[in-house]
Parts: sequence; structure tokens; C-alpha cells
Amino acid sequence: MRIGTHVLRNSVFVAPMAGVTDRPFRKLARRFGAGLAVSEMTASNPRLRGTLKSRRRRDHAGEPEPVAVQIAGADPDAMAAAARANVDEGAQIIDVNMGCPAKKVCNVAAGSALLRDEPLVARILEGVVRAVDVPVTLKFRTGWDPGQRNAVRIAAIAEQCGVQMLALHGRTRACGFAGPVEYDTIRAVKAATRLPVVANGDISSPRAARAVLDATGADGVMIGRAALGRPWLFGEIEHFLATGRALPAPRTPEIRAVLLEHLQELYVFYGCATGLRVARKHAAWYTRALPGADAFRRAFNGLETCAAQLAAVDRYFEELAQQQQPRHDEKEELAA
Repeated sequence: MRIGTHVLRNSVFVAPMAGVTDRPFRKLARRFGAGLAVSEMTASNPRLRGTLKSRRRRDHAGEPEPVAVQIAGADPDAMAAAARANVDEGAQIIDVNMGCPAKKVCNVAAGSALLRDEPLVARILEGVVRAVDVPVTLKFRTGWDPGQRNAVRIAAIAEQCGVQMLALHGRTRACGFAGPVEYDTIRAVKAATRLPVVANGDISSPRAARAVLDATGADGVMIGRAALGRPWLFGEIEHFLATGRALPAPRTPEIRAVLLEHLQELYVFYGCATGLRVARKHAAWYTRALPGADAFRRAFNGLETCAAQLAAVDRYFEELAQQQQPRHDEKEELAA
């Protein structure tokens, strides 16, 4: 897939997720095979730009190109200024958030709340596109609620304003992340626009990705919650879409190595005090499908140093390895 002058490795994207898609996660996802990883949502409010949280969200040091930054807000001038500021700091793609369903975002008329005001959508997109000389993309939902689905009209506005790619989560704001995904709406948007369309929503496996592409005619897929604790999912999807064959699931030693790498990156990025708190949710995601995960998570969440967390991961996976070794009598059975 191409976005402006950027030719991407593939059309398997990382969805921007607040509190998740920080620089360590994005770099890991790209290494495993994601064609693009969009940053966490950054506020357009200039008063927030100097906060530590905002500065971290704009930190792209060592990140593979192209660097894609998502901005959010409801004021066209502020959004244009935010786009310019992020490009000045190295952003090569600006993504406009009109999909976030969070109350604190919608309560200030940003995120998916913008879908209720189509003229404002046009003013924001026109302003952002005019403000920067890099491609502008749009992440949005099918509408505000099931009675106000307007994704096809929003796509037409975006195309007219000069947006170069659409990522569509197949639910309304009112639906949040519950209920069936409207793949038929994604198909209708794709049929109505010349822009590349990336489908998002409940794509949790390589076969699901293939099925969604077939059902919608979309040009790519965007993976969010399904990749939590599974950064290798992007490579699995890439391989399946290219070959029709599934890669083997990672073995526990591989999961251990990735988790340890991820934790160490978090400690470096956030510093140990914050990094160990962020690490708790990631450790839970990586281990949730493994034996003894609940007990491990409870113990891990009580640890107060980075070194203790790393040691706990080592112990947990060592115990798993011992449990997975065949007993002496099983070895004799296999030999016979």
C-alpha cells in the first residue's frame, strides 16, 4: 500500500490505542511485520503540549519510517497548528482522530463526537490538509449511533478535502467495542470512494483478516486489541495474506524473550518508576493464555522494582518449561 510518497511493507496496520501504542509497542509491532503503526492520540490543545505525557507521545526516536502521528481535537485552527507542530518534530503522516468513543474525548466534541457535525468535519480536514505537506489520513467510525450512520458521507467529505487514506472502525460511537462489526458499512464506504480503505474491528487472527478483506473489499486491515500481548500477530497476518498458510504459534521460550525485551524497553522509555507500572498490563496480556497466569499476574502486580519484575518473568517461564517437560515414565513410553 502507498500513502502519499510512502510505500509500505504491507497493509497490516497497528491501530492507535491510548496507553498502549507508545514507542516501545510501535517499534516491536513494526519489527514483527506491521506495515504502519500510528501513535497514541495526541491532543491539539496547545496547553497540553508541554506535559510529560504529551512529550512521550511525540517521542519517535529510532522508530521506523514512516512516522504516523494521530491528532485529536474539535477546533480547526488548533488541529491545523497541531499538525504543523508534529510535522516539525518529524511526523511524516498525520492521522485525524474522529473515532475515539471515550467520554472524556466526546464530551469536548472531539473524537467520534465530530461525526454529528459534518460541516465541522470538513473544516477540520480542510485545515489540516492545507497546513502540512505530508499525507493526512482519517480514522473514524460508522456514525454517532445506529440511527445516525453517515460513514459514506464522511468518506466523501474526506476525499474532497484531500485526505489520502481512511481507516474505518465498523461500529458507531454508541456501540463502543460491543456487538457485531458492520462490515457491510465498510464495504459501502469502499465502494463509494477512490481512497484506500483500511478495515478495523474484531480482526483477531490471520483468517479473520482474510475474511474481512474478502467481505469488504478493503485495501488493508487495522489491528487493535487483538495484538495486546501478541505483537507477532502482525507478522502472522502478513504471512497468511501473502501465502495462504499459517505460521506456527510462538512457543513459550519465544513469548518469554519478547516479553522480557518489551519490559526492558518500557523501563528505558518511561524510567523505572513509571515503566514498572506500565509493565503490569503488558505482562498480563502476554501471559493470559498460559497456565498459572492469574497467580503470576497477582504476584507480578505487587512487585516494586524493575529487577524484581524481570526475575519474576524468568521464574514463571522456568516453571512452565519444567511443567512442559515429559516425566520419566512418559519418556520411557515415548522411547518404546
